Amino acid sequence: MLSNIGNTLLSLNILIGISIIYFSFQNLSSSKVLIGRKIYHLCLFQSTFIIICFLTLVSAFIVSDFSIITVYQNSHSLKPLLYKISGTWGNHEGSLLLWVIILTIFSFFFLLYNKNHPKNYKIYSLIIQNILILGFLFFLLFSSNPFSMVSPIPKEGLGLNPILQDPALAIHPPLLYVGFVGSSIYFSAAIASLITNYSGKLFAQSIKNWVLISWSFQTLGILAGSIWAYYELGWGGFWFWDPVENASLLPWFAMTALLHSLIVLEKRSLLYFWVIILCLLTFILSVTGTFLVRSGILNSVHTFANDPSRGLYILIFLSLMIFASVLLFFNKFKSSNYNLNSNSKETFILINNWFMIFYLLTVLLGTVYPIFTEVLTEHKVSVGPPFYNTVIIPIVVIFLFFMSVGPRTQWIKNKFYNLNLLFKILIVSIFINFSIIYIFKSYSLMSNFIIISALFLIFASLIDLYKSLKKQNIEFPRVISHLAFGFLILFIGLNYNFSIEKDFNLKVGEKKNFENYSIEFQNLKLEDFQNYKAVIGEFKINKSDENLNQFLFPEIRIYEKPSTITYEASIRSNLLKDYYITMSNIDRSEYYNIKFQKKPFMMWIWISVIFISLGGFLRFFKNAKKYY
Repeated sequence: MLSNIGNTLLSLNILIGISIIYFSFQNLSSSKVLIGRKIYHLCLFQSTFIIICFLTLVSAFIVSDFSIITVYQNSHSLKPLLYKISGTWGNHEGSLLLWVIILTIFSFFFLLYNKNHPKNYKIYSLIIQNILILGFLFFLLFSSNPFSMVSPIPKEGLGLNPILQDPALAIHPPLLYVGFVGSSIYFSAAIASLITNYSGKLFAQSIKNWVLISWSFQTLGILAGSIWAYYELGWGGFWFWDPVENASLLPWFAMTALLHSLIVLEKRSLLYFWVIILCLLTFILSVTGTFLVRSGILNSVHTFANDPSRGLYILIFLSLMIFASVLLFFNKFKSSNYNLNSNSKETFILINNWFMIFYLLTVLLGTVYPIFTEVLTEHKVSVGPPFYNTVIIPIVVIFLFFMSVGPRTQWIKNKFYNLNLLFKILIVSIFINFSIIYIFKSYSLMSNFIIISALFLIFASLIDLYKSLKKQNIEFPRVISHLAFGFLILFIGLNYNFSIEKDFNLKVGEKKNFENYSIEFQNLKLEDFQNYKAVIGEFKINKSDENLNQFLFPEIRIYEKPSTITYEASIRSNLLKDYYITMSNIDRSEYYNIKFQKKPFMMWIWISVIFISLGGFLRFFKNAKKYY
């Protein structure tokens, strides 16, 4: 029953998408200034039906309708309700249906909230967006149908992957998809802009909020995934340069560059074609990330599928998108002499873009290089943190200084009136950096530069924050994001330099001593929970030079549906540091492998990212009041 409803709604949405394109072309040839009400009604029906379609799949998971193969493979009647619901998008088919929902909703809202822009521009945006919607709908219906039936109907499901049974991962995909798929609307708008020659300030205003909302959600989505990996996978850090993590970071770099370029386009009507390139690049990178994950060519705990045929469809779809958009771009592109003054805000924003593209290319190279190496040489290679740290960290130091100075420059032609202030900020940053060395311990020269440049950005942003609060025409949302980014780099630097990691083997009753720490393996017990059984260790942590007496309880969880063992970290967090322990059993032995970590300022890393995203949301609401 639910399967029939879902398939009917998918088919109906295909017909509505075709109808929208047909009536849109009819409307283009019409002399009417306004878009026909029929198109608005069709877009409303399209959004409504695809949401109902998704809720139908959610209902199938809630009632455990195992006649649907997606439910059978990704749920179990005994699963908690939260994980039944999150199982809807915790798989390939359901997550792609969520993609289509976001594509459709963004299409409808773009049409609804851009009333002050030309009809032809909006119509072409709608046509391109619906071509994307139809592409994914055909893929869903004929290759990755979430409502496919299984016969005979199983009495019980196989269960959701245990590492996906987590609150953070329940919200991670929807947040990330708003960022990923939200970029489709300014991809469509960019192509419409090229077709209709609609450019300049008004074009920038038409897409600015859509870039902001997708960038803000993408930031939160990356954060949720990072927090999940921290406490669920037992890796013990905030970022691991995992290939699928990188796939989510690539479009974020392009979005960040686009956000800053739009400022120039809106203020000075410059960099139009560069903005178009970034609009196209952002969504292309989003679909590229989808291809890498869905095709199974990346080896990662995050991948949903290992089906080359699915990857081939997305690869063909991606190639057609790239070919068509590049062909149209070069057909419209004309060389433009912008005459940028080297000492102006425009130039500093362009430099920001160069940094973002450098980071993007570095991460892209590190992600795809192992794939090509394996194809060409049949040998697997891995590109890990040493590569990224060596290439990116020195550039981050320079980037932070430009990030501090850029907002203080003037449009067109700048004159530095505040060099004295910047010099004072630099001196204070250096002094605090050496104070940190003196109080704690020495660390590498590059770490010194990272700490100094992060402090430089923080103090420069705090001065801007003070001016903003005094209503001196300083952009408050920008200050919040820049200030938070400075704190993020500072806390990452401190975390990297002052972390402690120890790996050792213990059995119950034994104690491990190192530095000023003592870790005692006091007890081991087996407990039954609703969804799994757990072997729980009890560890007592003491530190001789502090009044520290912490107990941590790492777990080895045994799931039956599906049959899986996971290793759960036990973490004690406070504002200054985290204590982190995982344990894993050693076969045919009474010993357990213990991984202990002390991670300074982890909580502040998460808080910093939240405030980076908050700056984007504040700017979004400010623009919404201004333009709509």
